[in-house]
Amino acid sequence: MRKILFIIIFIFLTTSLYAGKIFSVQYANQADVKVFVVQYENQADLKVFKVQYSNQAGNNEGKWFFTKYANQANKKIFFVKYANQADVKIYFVKYQNQAGWRNNSKKHFFF
Repeated sequence: MRKILFIIIFIFLTTSLYAGKIFSVQYANQADVKVFVVQYENQADLKVFKVQYSNQAGNNEGKWFFTKYANQANKKIFFVKYANQADVKIYFVKYQNQAGWRNNSKKHFFF
């Protein structure tokens, strides 16, 4: 019984480590990650799809749910004005199956 409980807790904790629930902060010093929205898909490190419900987000695959409060989010982001200020460049896609990483070296920012 303890093994089953341990496995359930372990799975719950590891799945909550992936960013998918995002909160946009007002100031750069409050953010975990600084992002810049690019105009073209081929300029992006990450293609992002905004989901409607929090349970659709996660697994660090580009499906983001924007929370109302900072304490509900896995990551806090700040949208910068210039690309050279960003940790990660993103592009918002229209369809869920388009979301994902183009530059895997930047994945660590959302773990």
